[in-house]
Parts: sequence; structure tokens; C-alpha cells
Amino acid sequence: MNIFARSLRRSVPIVQQTVMARSQLRLFSTRYTESHEYIKMDGDVGVVGISDHACEALGDIVYVELPSVGSVFEAGESYGSVESVKAASDVYLPVGGEVVEVNSDLEGSPEIVNESPFEKGWFVKIKVTDSSQMDDLMDQAKYDEFKEE
Repeated sequence: MNIFARSLRRSVPIVQQTVMARSQLRLFSTRYTESHEYIKMDGDVGVVGISDHACEALGDIVYVELPSVGSVFEAGESYGSVESVKAASDVYLPVGGEVVEVNSDLEGSPEIVNESPFEKGWFVKIKVTDSSQMDDLMDQAKYDEFKEE
């Protein structure tokens, strides 16, 4: 076995551990509301959208209304809406903050939310004004229990 092959063989477990650690980090940094919105923190910016559970309940999403960049909302305040073939619903900000980016891809392709709610189907990114509000939200384990009720 040459040096390259031995080196590669030793690095595979490290890569696997890194991938596992990143997926576990996502679980720990994602929080949920009782109305099925999520927020994933990246520094002081939160990525906000609706959970896969909400997507399943709504069915095929056909329209998403989002706020303008620079808009400021309090925790629990409606910042937009989502319409599906089954229903229309307001969406609420899990924590207070200022909108720093909206997912403009949803304007022409709202079905992205159903296809990838956590990766490509996010709604807004906000600069969080009070990170202690995250403590009021559910972690993955508590959210899973909540969905079972």
C-alpha cells in the first residue's frame, strides 16, 4: 500500500466524524416554535423557515409572502404568509430581529419549501436582537415530543 492510500485510509474516519459533528451541531442550534417555525443560528444571524412537519400539514405550497429587508419584528409577530393547496397561514418570527435577507428564490418557486425546508426553502435571515429569546424555544427532542401530542 502506498503512502497516499494509507493517508487516505486514516483520514476517512476523521471526515466521517466531522460530518457527524456538523449534523449534530445543526440539531443543537435549531430551535422550534409551537406554530412549527424554526430558527437556525449562525453567529448573531438566524435563518428562519417552517419545519418539515408544517410542510407536510400544509401540502403543496403555491405562494410565499415575505417582508422587505430592513423590516423589524418582535418575537411571535407575523412577518409573512404561506399559501398551499390546502390552506393559507401567517408565519411568525421565533425571536425578535431585523430582516437582513429574504429568500428571493421562493418568489418564483415556492415549491422549494416542500422540497427542502431546512436547506433551500428558508424564508428570511434575521439579525437577532436578543439571543436569550432562543431559550424560550424547543430543541429538536422537545419539538419531536410536541409533534406527538
